Amino acid sequence: MTICINRITTEEELHIAFEIRRKVFIEEQNVEENIEMDEFDKSSQHILAKINEEPIATARWRKTKHGLKLERFAVLKQFRGLKVGSELVLFCLEKNSTEKNIYLNAQEAVIPFYEKFGFRSEGKQFCEANIPHKKMVLQIR
Repeated sequence: MTICINRITTEEELHIAFEIRRKVFIEEQNVEENIEMDEFDKSSQHILAKINEEPIATARWRKTKHGLKLERFAVLKQFRGLKVGSELVLFCLEKNSTEKNIYLNAQEAVIPFYEKFGFRSEGKQFCEANIPHKKMVLQIR
């Protein structure tokens, strides 16, 4: 099983990524659509992961005044546990290897996952979409 990850370059691929996010965040986690699908979708770089040409996961990154923010990591339920999330993170870090400040807002439940890549929690817990989060900043380069 080979996971293939590429930058999204077409509207069709972007639509597929949005459908993955819809299933993961809106349907599974009950995030409101107006929160999940935001104004940053147009200015972000999106990626799509596939196995045997089947879309299975997505993520995005964007520049902010604080650095490069990694966001919207979503893996379809039936493909979790196959290291797809790890491959998404590694792809993002590889494609942005010259960035000095990389961060993300992690759901509390997945903080240990991001720590494996060198991210460290910073500041107090906060809620996004009624889900506890913490800001995490990449420490190891």
